[in-house]
Amino acid sequence: MTKKTVEFIASPGEPHFVGDGFRVYNYIPGAKNLDMQRMNPFIMLDYNPKFKFSPVEKPRGVGVHPHRGFETVTIAYKGKVAHHDSAGGGGVIGEGDVQWMTAASGVLHKEYHEKEWSKNGGIFQMVQLWVNLPAKYKMSTPKYQAISNNAIKRYYIENNEGEVEVIAGNYNGINGVASTFTPINMLNARLNTDANAKFSFPSNYNTAILVIEGKIEVNNEQIANTDQLILMKNDGEDFNIKAIDNSIVLLLSGEPIDEPIAAYGPFVMNTRDELLQAFEDYKKGKFGFLED
Repeated sequence: MTKKTVEFIASPGEPHFVGDGFRVYNYIPGAKNLDMQRMNPFIMLDYNPKFKFSPVEKPRGVGVHPHRGFETVTIAYKGKVAHHDSAGGGGVIGEGDVQWMTAASGVLHKEYHEKEWSKNGGIFQMVQLWVNLPAKYKMSTPKYQAISNNAIKRYYIENNEGEVEVIAGNYNGINGVASTFTPINMLNARLNTDANAKFSFPSNYNTAILVIEGKIEVNNEQIANTDQLILMKNDGEDFNIKAIDNSIVLLLSGEPIDEPIAAYGPFVMNTRDELLQAFEDYKKGKFGFLED
């Protein structure tokens, strides 16, 4: 086994709003010229750090829009989000829950702050990821996975130092509940101060760490603070995270999809012609119907 080392640590840029309900930092693509191919199969990462929304009667969010060729994954840390799509998927996720929507051949969907939560307002904190699909699955049937926090399996670190939630993939023999099309590890590590957690992913897997809370040290060498993203090199397998403060970190590691990426707006395909076809199919109503 060889050590996986840090390529760079990126601080967040200026936040921007997606719709009126998600105030996000964008890391993929964007952080230090980090593009879709470099972190493939993770081709987009938006992070809504803790932000207080005032009470409103009409829920904030993002109206009806299409997707094709990939999956969207939303991880809730604070607040509640309601989701609806034209394939019949939908539900509400709250703190600790995950929603995993496979757009694949095409869906319309919308995401809003949950109605009752909106009436009270409060602290909102979420991650949204886009996960690429291989060409052979891009036109597969859409599906939706609602993953409640109590369904997520955990590995408990010895001496009550913390736990690792396994959303997808495997950690120390614990398998994630999410179904994936390619090998993906998606982990939430919740570490107490001075806790150490060891991780090992194949050297060719693209790997990144997002510090959701606290401060960590990687390989006893480099320190990252809240809201920073750490990109790991593809030079080894093993690395260590030490929590300097009570910390929450999201770890992403996946086998690259060695195919061209053609992306524009809400569509991620392999060629320009496929993108043009996606727009044509959308205009023709082939993505179904969803009321705004």
